[in-house]
Amino acid sequence: MCGIVGYIGKKNASDFLLEALKKLEYRGYDSAGIAICDTKINVIKKAGRINVLKKAISDAKDFCGNSGIGHTRWATHGKPSDINAHPHVGRSGKIAIVHNGIIENYIVLKKSLIKKNIKFISETDSEIIAAMIDYLYEDDIFSAVIKTVCSLEGSFALGILCSDFPDKIIAVKKESPIIIGIGDNENYIASDIYAFADRTKHIYRLDECEIAVLGASEVNFYNFQGKKIEKNMAEIDWEIGSSEKDGFEHFMLKEIMEQPEAIKKTLLLRCVKNDIVINELNKSYLESLNKICIVACGSSYHVGMAARYAFEKIVRIATNVELASEFRYRSPIIDKNTLVIIISQSGETADSLAALRESKRRGAKTLAIVNVVGSSIASEANFVVYTWAGIEVAVATTKAYSAQLSVMYALSLYISKVLNRISKEKFEVYFQDLISLPNLIEEVLKSKDQVFKIAQKYSQADNVFFIGRGVDYAVCMEGSLKFKEVSYIHSEAYAAGELKHGTISLVENGTIVIALATDPRLFEKTISNIREVRARGALCIAITTKENFNAISSVADDILCVPKIHSIMMPSLTVIPLQLFAYYVALLHKRDIDKPRNLAKSVTVE
Repeated sequence: MCGIVGYIGKKNASDFLLEALKKLEYRGYDSAGIAICDTKINVIKKAGRINVLKKAISDAKDFCGNSGIGHTRWATHGKPSDINAHPHVGRSGKIAIVHNGIIENYIVLKKSLIKKNIKFISETDSEIIAAMIDYLYEDDIFSAVIKTVCSLEGSFALGILCSDFPDKIIAVKKESPIIIGIGDNENYIASDIYAFADRTKHIYRLDECEIAVLGASEVNFYNFQGKKIEKNMAEIDWEIGSSEKDGFEHFMLKEIMEQPEAIKKTLLLRCVKNDIVINELNKSYLESLNKICIVACGSSYHVGMAARYAFEKIVRIATNVELASEFRYRSPIIDKNTLVIIISQSGETADSLAALRESKRRGAKTLAIVNVVGSSIASEANFVVYTWAGIEVAVATTKAYSAQLSVMYALSLYISKVLNRISKEKFEVYFQDLISLPNLIEEVLKSKDQVFKIAQKYSQADNVFFIGRGVDYAVCMEGSLKFKEVSYIHSEAYAAGELKHGTISLVENGTIVIALATDPRLFEKTISNIREVRARGALCIAITTKENFNAISSVADDILCVPKIHSIMMPSLTVIPLQLFAYYVALLHKRDIDKPRNLAKSVTVE
């Protein structure tokens, strides 16, 4: 959600800012803007895409300066418009800010400033920040920023300019990420490393309630009390090429095709000499474990739903899967013997971060499964296991989902071995299936042309239902989400055994039903469910193993087959045709596949 960028150096800031904002388009946005500081602050901001902003800047005169901030906005307070777009400027014209997050007490603060005859022009909560800094500013901009941020409630990452100090940018973090990039006589700020990853590998991550004051050749750090602090520089090791399309029409398709490699990288240091190695976990702690709670949002939640079957079957330990947005407002029954696993691609998901903090407050140990090194969730968890999926640009996750799933399989095997819950023979069977995943996914990807033909046949559907039993149902949830995310066509996932309890009333002539039937124990029951929907006029696409082709061919209109593997790990294979189906239907409808409407890559606010 929302993207912040900033530049200070010897070059014209607008060139970098436009380039960086373009890279952050994948996060989701509805407007964009830039503020440049020279002897005064100049702002250009527009509703719509970056190209609209770029044209406005190219048409402007004297829009140049060596320091500047930029923003892509995803509307929370106020509709998308030029006025509501960032940056926001204080009434004196000396202060400009960009903001990610939500200010929860902005109405109270706004009323207070209105009483002081300060006027507001936007509908946003963010404008209050510019107004407050401006009101408090006399000759010490740092002091005005400190007083302002200490009065704000909520989450915020800020980039701040003051025209009296054109050689400085101020960055602030509270519950919303912001990163400092260190260049050669030029420095950067961004909400995402991707914005400047082609310019520098050296970064500082702001921790909670920290402030950075950047010049072209130095950066100083402070806490919210104004006390100077020392921070360690980190070095990123991302391949910039992974952020290019490499000849693919969309990042989503490229990332679908990258899944075998993403899983290989993720498992490389985990699967060593026929054993699972996860040194990040404390073995002695695992011995006291009596409950696992998986907490996540969106596709990561679906990873948890699939992984639960592995934990309960292999580890034989009670496992709950919770939506982070619900978990944080309940009174969860967890304690020191509960391992709470937080799954998040970005490591910045607001609800998941809040759930992690609540879990720690209640005494539980927390394990983060994240893709971004040093992210907030990774930094605050007791333990962290990274996926190595690389940069994922498309808003609809594919390879990050698969990498997370492979980590969860490895984790279940590791814990089961530490706790002596699995025989050597069974461990070996599961282990061989795990390391075979990249090759088996490669095989499934070869069916993409067949998936495209099926997508052509059913692309005009108004409703699509995904049904399955057991672990197949967990995959249906992800398949349905992927489909609606990028195609904008309504879809729902249902446990096939629940059809009789109301859902089947929605099935009529021409309804599309995608049925997953891979678990041998449940195969015949799922076949019966397919017959039920077919009897009511549904058209059925079945996904099963090659061994079941003949058995299912009499009840399905189209069939997609995947290789055989243990049913617990089957989600890694069956999700692939569902991802491809969603992609191709969206392609046929000419959707904005990499940047679906109203969606954001990283949800850093509630």
